Amino acid sequence: MFAHNKRLQYTVRVSEPNPGLANLMLEQFGGPQGELAAACRYFTQALAEDDPGRRDMLFDIATEELSHLEVIGHIVVMLNKGAKGRLAEGVDKEGELYRSITGAGNDSHLTQVLYGAGAPLTNSAGVPWTAAYIDTIGEPTADLRSNIAAEARAKIVYERLINLTDDPGVKEALGFLMTREVAHQKSFEKALYSIQPNFPPGKMPGMPEFASVYFNMSQGGPELNGSWNSGDKWQVVSDRDQQMGVDGGSGEASVQLDADDAALLNAMASRSMSDPSADPTTGAELGATDESQMMPPDGAKGSKGKGKQPGAPGTVH
Repeated sequence: MFAHNKRLQYTVRVSEPNPGLANLMLEQFGGPQGELAAACRYFTQALAEDDPGRRDMLFDIATEELSHLEVIGHIVVMLNKGAKGRLAEGVDKEGELYRSITGAGNDSHLTQVLYGAGAPLTNSAGVPWTAAYIDTIGEPTADLRSNIAAEARAKIVYERLINLTDDPGVKEALGFLMTREVAHQKSFEKALYSIQPNFPPGKMPGMPEFASVYFNMSQGGPELNGSWNSGDKWQVVSDRDQQMGVDGGSGEASVQLDADDAALLNAMASRSMSDPSADPTTGAELGATDESQMMPPDGAKGSKGKGKQPGAPGTVH
């Protein structure tokens, strides 16, 4: 059960309207790293969580994310307040009104005209929010890692938004929201480390013969190594031949077919087989310039040959 309290978790104080900034703030309202995505991600995880402690944590943080959605939504609306009245009442000349809502050089005019200076569930580019932003897979050791990364991405977006404004009230509110991302990261990381073992994610262990192998696939320049790809804990494979068929097989795909399927497959392959000795004239060649008239590699003009003239039809085989 949810009950709405009219008082925001953090007080929103906007010094002056700024439609362009309001549009950028939508990134944390209806964007992939925004508060609605976070709330839905943790809420759906909580519904399926069997551990009572983690379930309570996920419900608590999901509910707090909804309160953050309310905060960022109020920031958007407050930043749009000045343009809202002018647009609705038509008090300015058309050109001046248009300049006032597009002065920041972005798509804030879409927010004004289509959504009445409200807070639509879109990102800052006008892309509608989608449940595809939710990447829950139903395995706590994987979902908690995803949650930690999601909070980190949200913190980075808030940092960037803070750098875009000199409004002290907006900066303070965004700073609070950014800091709560840090707190949530800590909770998720504590919950993850409380599961032992938690790596690799899931139940099944990795195949031991491949779990500590590093395939050096990128070659041809300076090698930069670290603990992630070198040292006693890694078996490094750089030889190209040893990177193929690592199971000891040929490295080619195969399937066992019954006699009827095999006969049908062979018949189809025979019917559609290409003749490697054929050299048919293509449509591109029919309209091509005689090779003897083409410019040689050094740029000097070649002599005319006795072949067909440009545009002359070729022989059909």
